[in-house]
Amino acid sequence: MEGQSLKPIAVLGAGSWGTALALYLSRRGQTVRIWSIETAEIEAMLADKANNRYLPGHTLPDTLHPIADLAETLNGIDEVLVVVPSVGFRTTLTNMKAITKTPMRVICATKGIDTKTGELLSQVATDVLSKDDQFAVLSGPSFAKEVAAGLPAAVVIASEHDDFLAHLVKRFDSPLFRIDTSKDIIGVETGGVVKNVIAIATGISDGMELGANARSAIITRGLNEIMRLGIELGGKQETFMGLSGLGDLILTCSDDLSRNRRLGLGIGRGQSIEQAEKAIGQVVEGKRNAELVVHLAERHGIKMPICETVWSILQGKADVKKAIEQMF
Repeated sequence: MEGQSLKPIAVLGAGSWGTALALYLSRRGQTVRIWSIETAEIEAMLADKANNRYLPGHTLPDTLHPIADLAETLNGIDEVLVVVPSVGFRTTLTNMKAITKTPMRVICATKGIDTKTGELLSQVATDVLSKDDQFAVLSGPSFAKEVAAGLPAAVVIASEHDDFLAHLVKRFDSPLFRIDTSKDIIGVETGGVVKNVIAIATGISDGMELGANARSAIITRGLNEIMRLGIELGGKQETFMGLSGLGDLILTCSDDLSRNRRLGLGIGRGQSIEQAEKAIGQVVEGKRNAELVVHLAERHGIKMPICETVWSILQGKADVKKAIEQMF
């Protein structure tokens, strides 16, 4: 079976995306350990042989092992896929490094910005990891529910280490999950962060029934905002025209599996932010990161009108209808 020759991998984070990736790898015959800071989630997965909270209906393969203790999860492991919410990324890496004494290979599938410093998560990794550790980012248009169902997807993995990239292609690439490779970590990461905020704006517009023309305008101008910030941070223009830029933006802005879009839809239809969030029942990264994206842009002198509008609405400082209409 595919993947049996590969060493076990640890997945840190048992939400929908972490579980979907763990399911995918384990179905390829790879040994996968999955951990969550929420012990009750792991206990439920062990009891149910499934993650019924986030991805019901998908039985865990025998090669997928939920483990509640982080040290046990990392014992003998040198490759870790981090899929925790962005607010917990730094703490998770710090705790991991306190346990592991050998060089680690870390793949970040979390999309977000560090709440403590306002840095991209790759910068957090540079702060926390040692010079002997290797780092990669996985991002692109991929809903967890569809990956768990075995539907096809294509994503980007970026790393500065050629040997690590080649290894990750071997681990992840298949006809159902195609891998593009890149060395542009910042570009890949920026696209994955900002598109969530743009998706909230698109959802608000659609919730207000402003039409397809408005949606198209927000997506197009949103891509320009992503590119302006990303290039200023050191990303490459061509990255933003690929899967982790335009591809992920289209997916997140146009399909109701997107939590960020659904938050916007609720707001646009007159729900309070709290009501819309409660209906979703999971972390909405765009809500967490709107402020951080705006502040990051301000520090670099970049104007991002759509992201700024979303942040004003989320603070309750702007009338939703007026704010969205003034974007056009």
